[in-house]
Amino acid sequence: MRTRFYNARILTMEPGREVFEGELWVIGDRIVFVGTEEEGRHYCDHHKNTILVWDEEIDCQKNLLMPGFKNAHTHSAMALMRSKADDMPLSDWLNKQIFPIEAKMTPEDIYHLSKISIMEYLTSGMTAAFEMYLTPFSVADAFRDCGFRCVQTSCVNNFSQSVELLEKYYTDINKRDEYNSFILGIHAEYTCSKELLEKTSELVHKYKAPFWAHISETESEVNECRQRYGMSPIEFFDSLGLFDYGGGGYHVVWTDEKDREILKNRGLYVVTNPGSNTKLASGIAPITDYIERGIPVAIGTDGPASNNCLDMFREMFLVTGLQKLRNMDASSMDAAEVLRMATVNGALAMGLNDADVLAEGKLADIIMLDLTQPNMQPINNIVKNIVYSGSKANVLMTMIGGIIRYNRGKFNIGAEPSDIYEKAKEISARLYA
Repeated sequence: MRTRFYNARILTMEPGREVFEGELWVIGDRIVFVGTEEEGRHYCDHHKNTILVWDEEIDCQKNLLMPGFKNAHTHSAMALMRSKADDMPLSDWLNKQIFPIEAKMTPEDIYHLSKISIMEYLTSGMTAAFEMYLTPFSVADAFRDCGFRCVQTSCVNNFSQSVELLEKYYTDINKRDEYNSFILGIHAEYTCSKELLEKTSELVHKYKAPFWAHISETESEVNECRQRYGMSPIEFFDSLGLFDYGGGGYHVVWTDEKDREILKNRGLYVVTNPGSNTKLASGIAPITDYIERGIPVAIGTDGPASNNCLDMFREMFLVTGLQKLRNMDASSMDAAEVLRMATVNGALAMGLNDADVLAEGKLADIIMLDLTQPNMQPINNIVKNIVYSGSKANVLMTMIGGIIRYNRGKFNIGAEPSDIYEKAKEISARLYA
């Protein structure tokens, strides 16, 4: 496909570049031009041998084009448990509600259930997800079939998967198709033996690869790790060499000075999940402190059972709002920094270095936001409006790899929504019988 977007407001998310009016051109899965209309004419003058014939020309009507949001932590197939396991402490939620049902789920179940979350990602303007779940191959199939970009990591633990499987996921999924990639990881310190973690470290060193895990989500998790090993989860992982090639952690709520030094010195990413951490009363991560230290932060929704809403607009508001409350300082977390977390930082954390900003040669992972809705008026500051008053209702279009997958309420994901919902209903009836 060759697509021309014109009459648009454009936010590239490149450092120092403000919102401007102009055009964006896509050929195949890449952006070939982004700039003002005048710059477009100069481009044509300098590329006279290139015949620009468009399959589609889209009048953006002064609405906003920007990079898609990156959901930097989720468990998509947990849509099955949405609103079935709520208002419980995290340990009871996991052990009494989640783990027993997950034990019954088949790879085919996970394939179909993942599609519900993919649809919700699209309506929220997300173009990629950092996924962790039980059957990576069927997860990869679901994302490929829907045309949605997915980076996976493993939830290896003492009870499911294995280090041998982790290596197979890593070698196979990374060469599967253009939508899927895989990063080494485990579920969490508290579900993994030291022997399992040592074997994972051997794999990290064999491939010189980054490592990811749930880390320091709750205060009790940290205290129990200290009782076992005399160290926090971050210290313990680092002592095993798991962070020798970078990576990061999901949640990272309960950290001390030594933890933060390791995060900084190892160049690790923090993925904050404020919606889930609020709902499960896990705590408020010290995001402003991470930012001040130069520790990069991205944003994830976590899964649809612990959140339960897969909405980046809500997550962005919670990131800034909770930091203001935590610090009792309304100036402590600027909206522009939060928007960067939701786009650029998420892409870099996931290894999607070609999907961070809108620029020539980058992947055409683009969203269009409706600025004509009352929550965006008057247009005083678009960036702050997105973070403080934006919503899913503003997402007009989501394009991934040059293909429009969601457009004004219509999905282009290779399946009908009604069929996806019906299949999920059948799975739920069987597993909860």
